[in-house]
Amino acid sequence: MSSAKEEILARIRANGEKDSREAEYDGIARNYRQTGTLSKDERIALLADRLHDYGCAVHRCPEAEIATCVGDVLRGRGKTHLLITPEIPADWLPNDCELLADSGLGYDELDRADGVLTRCALAIAATGTIVLRHAPDTGRRALTLVPDYHLCIVFESQMVELVPEAMQQMRAYGRAPLTTISGPSATSDIEMTRIQGVHGPRTLDIIFVK
Repeated sequence: MSSAKEEILARIRANGEKDSREAEYDGIARNYRQTGTLSKDERIALLADRLHDYGCAVHRCPEAEIATCVGDVLRGRGKTHLLITPEIPADWLPNDCELLADSGLGYDELDRADGVLTRCALAIAATGTIVLRHAPDTGRRALTLVPDYHLCIVFESQMVELVPEAMQQMRAYGRAPLTTISGPSATSDIEMTRIQGVHGPRTLDIIFVK
């Protein structure tokens, strides 16, 4: 057996040993900031600024007024038929919109809806990123990728400043699939022309809840 092949097989065997891999991982130098220093208000302002840069509309309301704020946002967008995740609280929902809980709807039904209302798992201020954990309370991945419009509820308590802080929290999610979004879907791959809505919703609205 060649020495190169022996070395490869030895590495594979070593990588199969959990303790060895964990020790190797723990030994990696982490000379970067892992804890944010901004105040809560500064963190909220930074996240809002990043989202505005990406073309998102940001709204704010207290928890008791979520339904009113959702209704105002949807009326402003001319949206009347919205999909929701199965576990969205009833007191978040306005009375003057048709709201349908997703129960494994097909792609055609997802595409015909005006949009989708979900909550999120985390928000990262430094990058303007919304983290969606695809579970019953936040919805399956197709629900947030097929409709052309997405309205997302973000509690201020879910906002962290830095990516490492978010990664520490996401470790608790186990193997649940995640989607990270920074603004409406867009690409400039086609002849360097910016096109929105290629990989997800063209329009993203965010409600910050105090």
